[in-house]
Amino acid sequence: MTRISFAASAAALVIAGAAVAQEQSIIVQSTTSTANSGLYDYLLPIFEEETGIKVNVVAVGTGQAIRNAENCDGDVLLVHAKASEEAFVEAGFGTERTDLMYNDFVIVGPEADPAGVGGMTDVEAALSKIAGEGALFASRGDDSGTHKKEMSLWSDAGVDPTAASGEWYRETGSGMGATLNTGIGMGAYVMTDRATWISFENQQDYTIAVEGDENMFNQYGVIPVNPERCPSVNADAAQTFGDWLVSDEGQEAIADYKVGGQQLFFPNAPMN
Repeated sequence: MTRISFAASAAALVIAGAAVAQEQSIIVQSTTSTANSGLYDYLLPIFEEETGIKVNVVAVGTGQAIRNAENCDGDVLLVHAKASEEAFVEAGFGTERTDLMYNDFVIVGPEADPAGVGGMTDVEAALSKIAGEGALFASRGDDSGTHKKEMSLWSDAGVDPTAASGEWYRETGSGMGATLNTGIGMGAYVMTDRATWISFENQQDYTIAVEGDENMFNQYGVIPVNPERCPSVNADAAQTFGDWLVSDEGQEAIADYKVGGQQLFFPNAPMN
C-alpha cells in the first residue's frame, strides 16, 4: 500500500468531491483503554492535520472490536489481546499485525485492603489470596482484552472465579470505567490497565495493590483490515494510519502523551 500524501488528497478532493471526502475517513475498532485514557484525543489531531484523513473511533472491549472488524465494520483494528489478534490475521481478516505500544495491568483495591494483598508483586499469589479470603473482586466479564488477561491469570493461579459468580466474584459486563466505578462502590478489588487507572477521576480511597509482575505486561497491536475480505474497507487510508502509528513520528507522539506527568503508553513498534 502507498501512503496518501496531503497534496494528493487535496487534489483528489477537488476532482472527485464528496466521494473522495468519504474515502478520507476511516473507522478504528479499538479497545476502550486507548480511548478512556485520552490517547486518541492527543494523537488524532496530529495525524488528521498532517494527512487530511478523519479518524472515527469505536471504543469497545477487544472481543467486540474484533467481531466488529470481522463483520467489516471498520478499517483498522487496535486492541490488546495478541493471540486473538494473530488469529484474526491468520483467518484472513487483517493484512498484518504490528506491535504498537505497551503498558501493564494492575490490581487496585480499597485502602482497608481486606485480602491483605497490598504491595504484592506476585499476581498469582495475590489472586489466590483474594479468592481464599473471599474478598470482593469486580471483573469486566465482557471478553475484552483486560478480561481475557484476567481469566488467564486466574487460571495460572489455579482458581476458577466463575464458580463464585454472584458471591465474592462480581461480573459487570461493562467497560473499564464502569467496572471501576462499580468495584469502588462495593469495595471490591479490580484489575485494570494502568493507563485507565492513571486517567480515572473517581479513585476515592483506592490505590494500586498489586503491580510489577511480568505476567501483567499489556501489549497493544495495530492491524489494517484486509480489503480482500472486506471490499468496502478504505485500505489506503487505513494503511496510512497504521504506517503513521508505527513511524518514528507516531511512536514519539505516543511516548509524549502524559497525564499528571506520567507516561501512559510506551511505544515498541519494530524499528523500520
